[in-house]
Amino acid sequence: VQLQAFGGGLVQAGGSLRLSCAAAGRAFSTYAMGWFRRAPGKEREFVAAINWGGSRTSYADSVKGRFTISRDNAENTVYLQMNSLKPEDTAVYYCAADSSRGSYLFTAPLSYDYWGQGTLVTVSS
Repeated sequence: VQLQAFGGGLVQAGGSLRLSCAAAGRAFSTYAMGWFRRAPGKEREFVAAINWGGSRTSYADSVKGRFTISRDNAENTVYLQMNSLKPEDTAVYYCAADSSRGSYLFTAPLSYDYWGQGTLVTVSS
């Protein structure tokens, strides 16, 4: 499956952005999906994940209550709604697909098989 993330940009602290990740491929609806981010000088870190049907989600503690992951399988798209943004949310955000068709929502990048190219989110103070 091919993934393309978009929707990043520059926003002031406290603002909102919605990232989208469009997938090409019929298997999208059977894959768990995740969002990760890499801040300058830091390792790639888990942000959120959602199971194939959208009924279960998982979030990093740092974004819980502020970010919401969702998906539309009819549109082959997964979203990340980001509210109350902070300067420390500044990073390149990546979407990823887990093709294992298991029930667990993984947080480790190595568990995801397909990656989008990333979209930059910059939060100014």
